[in-house]
Amino acid sequence: MPQLGDARRLRIGMAQLNATVGDFAGNRRKILDAIKEARSLGVDMLALPELATCGYPPEDLLFKPKFIAENLRSLDKVIEASSGLVVVVGFVDTKEDIYNAAAVIYDGKLIGVYHKIYLPNYGVFDENRYFRAGSECPVYIIGGIGVGINICEDIWYEEGPATAQASAGAEVIVTISASPYHFGKVDQRERMIATRAVDNVAIFAHTNLVGGQDELVFDGNSIAVDEKGQLLARGKQFEEDLIVADLDVESVFRTRLHDPRWRKDSLLTEEQLWPTRRVVVSEAPFGAEKPALPPRKVELSGLPGEVYDALVLGTGDYVRKNGFEKVLIGLSGGLDSSLVAAIAVDGLGKSNVVGVAMPSRYSSPGSLSDAELLAKNLGIKLLTIPIEKIFKAYLDTLAEAFKGTEPNVAEENIQARIRGNLLMALSNKFGWLVLATGNKSEMATGYTTLYGDMAGGFAVIKDVPKTMVYELASYRNQLSGAELIPAAIIDKPPSAELRPEQKDTDTLPSYERLDPVLTAYVEEDKSVEQIIALGNDEKVVRRAARLVDTSEYKRRQAPPGVKITPRAFGRDRRLPITNRFKGS
Repeated sequence: MPQLGDARRLRIGMAQLNATVGDFAGNRRKILDAIKEARSLGVDMLALPELATCGYPPEDLLFKPKFIAENLRSLDKVIEASSGLVVVVGFVDTKEDIYNAAAVIYDGKLIGVYHKIYLPNYGVFDENRYFRAGSECPVYIIGGIGVGINICEDIWYEEGPATAQASAGAEVIVTISASPYHFGKVDQRERMIATRAVDNVAIFAHTNLVGGQDELVFDGNSIAVDEKGQLLARGKQFEEDLIVADLDVESVFRTRLHDPRWRKDSLLTEEQLWPTRRVVVSEAPFGAEKPALPPRKVELSGLPGEVYDALVLGTGDYVRKNGFEKVLIGLSGGLDSSLVAAIAVDGLGKSNVVGVAMPSRYSSPGSLSDAELLAKNLGIKLLTIPIEKIFKAYLDTLAEAFKGTEPNVAEENIQARIRGNLLMALSNKFGWLVLATGNKSEMATGYTTLYGDMAGGFAVIKDVPKTMVYELASYRNQLSGAELIPAAIIDKPPSAELRPEQKDTDTLPSYERLDPVLTAYVEEDKSVEQIIALGNDEKVVRRAARLVDTSEYKRRQAPPGVKITPRAFGRDRRLPITNRFKGS
């Protein structure tokens, strides 16, 4: 056991990388670059994210033997490049089954492998579908310091693997993670890690993935906290980063001397004991002189800025990782399409964003001029393609079939579908990805047109409630110090402009009244009666619930989009389309 006065320190590196599922060469290059940089900074131990070799989540690619084999080949390359430091990297291990695993590598050798014990199977996670759970909690002696290694979900359990490792002598707990973002998650995760550090009297280092993968965005924001729960270092939000911190492990030893819990045999109950073993990597302290670390100061952007950053990263990564360069957006002169255009410009650059105005007989003069001003402010190309001739041709063609009926939603939706058709034609001709512009309030209530405004390859704000759309637009203007999104667009009443003098409030309650009801019904699974009891108008609640219940078939056909709420449509919320149970 170390003695008081021993100067035991560990320089740890946390490399939050933007991995892409299946891009083994690209992911490997990022890992090797991180190792090289860490070595130049005198890092003793480098932690990389969960499943960094193959990207997260790989989903059913895990059923393909070649995918597993490529992942193992990447691990071999990482082992070869590890001279002079300890590397912890996430990969898919295979023995009698496959495991979500962390490789512990030192100086060109694979020292050990940790298998993730808690496999999440809720929300966006399906890990029980693929992996076998681990059953051991080894402690690695690195430079004479006890280090516990675990993976993502393992750390969320109060008496989980980290406690087993701390009880077995680990003074530093390293967690490699792919923890996806939603607003509120950052604070929740940091409080949890700080609590684990205090409860286990250990230094905790949490390395998180960064980047967009389909509907998920990983925020990075890796952190290290000391045994008192105090922040030691933080990674950038929504950016790749290498965070390096010097850990004072002697302080852990001194603190434990004053904690009577460490006189006990175990902090775990009998049912929660996992076999622990000591794996000696190196007993001698890390004594080499190290270069001074440059000062770091990372500020959290908070709400709504972090949501905006998540949308920018998620959109940019989806477009680039799927092989597109340019995107196409139908600009109506309304707020939703304006916000999507601003996000696209920030994520891809103005030269890669094209707007299309498609005015009809019901478009107000202000809508076209607002779209033109927005395009000018953003510096993007704007195409103007009127739809009147096409709309008239549709009406003439359908005149006999529609004879004796009054105009209704059919004629309205023809216009939306003409616009969707034009956007997809441009997409096919030039290879531009169409970004759909519907928000979560519309998706929830079905206030959307299949094959019309829902057409596209990616729905940027499909998880953003309309009231938050206003917040994000104002935030973006504040960021630029100018009216990037014109005030006329923000201030005008929302309208689809598919019939004379149309307003969203003709069909829906005001969004200020609607969005809290949708949050309670969709994200919190509250019943209609419970939502009414909270003081909401009964008619509004019952109508909103009915619209949500009857619109599932539309949502199933919607493009993917960035998840930013705790419960998004799609992977998070899975309801049968054919369903006679109605919450209203």
